[in-house]
Amino acid sequence: MTDAQKVTIRFEPLGRTIEVPRGTPLHDALFEQGVEFPCGGRGVCRKCRIRLLDGDLPVNEVQRRQLSAAELSTGWRLACQCTADEPMVIELEQWNTSILADGNVLDLDKKAELGVAVDVGTTTLVAQILDLRSGAVLATEAALNPQARHGADIMSRINFALHASGAQTLRELIRRQIGQLLSNLIANCGCSALPLKAIHLVGNTAMHHLFGGQAIDALARYPFETHRGAEIHWSAAEIEWQLAGNPETRFLPCLGGFVGSDILAGIMAVGMQHSKQPVGLIDLGTNGEIVIGNREHIMCASTAAGPAFEGAQIGMGMRATTGAIWKVYVRNSQLISEVIGGGTPRGICGSGLVDAIATGLDQQWIDKSGKILTPHRQISLAAPVVLSQVDIRELQLAKGAIAAGMDILLRQMHLRAADIEKVYLAGAFGNYVSLPSATRIGLLNFHPDQIEQAGNTALRGAKLSLLTGAEYRKVLPLVEHFPIARDPEFQELFAKNMQFPT
Repeated sequence: MTDAQKVTIRFEPLGRTIEVPRGTPLHDALFEQGVEFPCGGRGVCRKCRIRLLDGDLPVNEVQRRQLSAAELSTGWRLACQCTADEPMVIELEQWNTSILADGNVLDLDKKAELGVAVDVGTTTLVAQILDLRSGAVLATEAALNPQARHGADIMSRINFALHASGAQTLRELIRRQIGQLLSNLIANCGCSALPLKAIHLVGNTAMHHLFGGQAIDALARYPFETHRGAEIHWSAAEIEWQLAGNPETRFLPCLGGFVGSDILAGIMAVGMQHSKQPVGLIDLGTNGEIVIGNREHIMCASTAAGPAFEGAQIGMGMRATTGAIWKVYVRNSQLISEVIGGGTPRGICGSGLVDAIATGLDQQWIDKSGKILTPHRQISLAAPVVLSQVDIRELQLAKGAIAAGMDILLRQMHLRAADIEKVYLAGAFGNYVSLPSATRIGLLNFHPDQIEQAGNTALRGAKLSLLTGAEYRKVLPLVEHFPIARDPEFQELFAKNMQFPT
């Protein structure tokens, strides 16, 4: 490629310059720099705003609708609507994303070979290489899921996959990125001369299907069930991963509907299949997964909570990255908002949203129906971040779906909340959310002593599957998937749980 076919993009205040082929969509170039594309590039969420300092980025009709004349005149653009046709300078803050790995060392005596466990998350990817003799973690690598440039949430990606070559694009993106993580792992642990024995991947049903090249149309329509959730096997070479030993690669099986192998791994991680007493597992995300059970019977379900816990569809919502308000409380009658990385906030992430609403309830800024009682019908946190009535409703929808789903599973298992010995919260949001705030808003209707933040149970369970062979297959006969949406009481319980506790 000649210099005339390339374009330079300089990022300020980072002082970093990249070079891309002329005509490259900016969302491809900027995704790796941390710019978010929650709506998948449709130009409706405004989360990919950038400021042009030098050069030219033509304004199309989508940008005229979404940006004010003042914003356009001062250089603001929507990156998803622009292409790199000439050199430019863009104002871009450095966004650091906290990715939740799992540091637990699993001390099991196995054969002297290496294995890799991979958590294929909707937002982030985490991989660890293990010494299978001791269970020791030799290295960890993490990255953003590159599919996110085509939508931050699962349904956006499913819709993208249904059109033209969308499914192939998403499959190639995820396989290539995980392949790079594997190469980095091997290089970082200094074990390139040793063969890998196995690679185990876990993820939700959509990630399982998209990675494996499975038809995904059944997940796009009611009743959101699929018959393609079985375990998938390849050799590494079949995925075009050139790795010593050409290891067997498995994507572990899904449990039903949107309950994927990440939840199967979570069940193993918390030892539910060995527990005499009933325990619970909740993964709080766009499709909140709920599990209750013990060594005799396990029941699981998913519920469409929406992306509020991840900061999406909130007016000033964002991921838990630099500049996000992640904690809100009152001290000495003063409202305090803590910001990741310090400085002026750029938005609010899921844990901050739960805190802010819990605080609003305690301060009587919000009533039990969710109505904002303050002047101007908004809650000012730390300038410029405010919460609107729409933001409160989004959180109510999310927490109402999770709480209703838990109510239904408890009823199906003939249990009360007090009967559950321990409720484990899985995933990044579950790890960082304030438990007092979560119980205050009615997201978790359990006593705080029953709740334990369990971290990345998906990755921990994937490691266990490596170290115990196919023991996860013994869990499958215990598990029953229950379709929450078909329950005749779901809508009534959902409406009831949208209310806040008094």
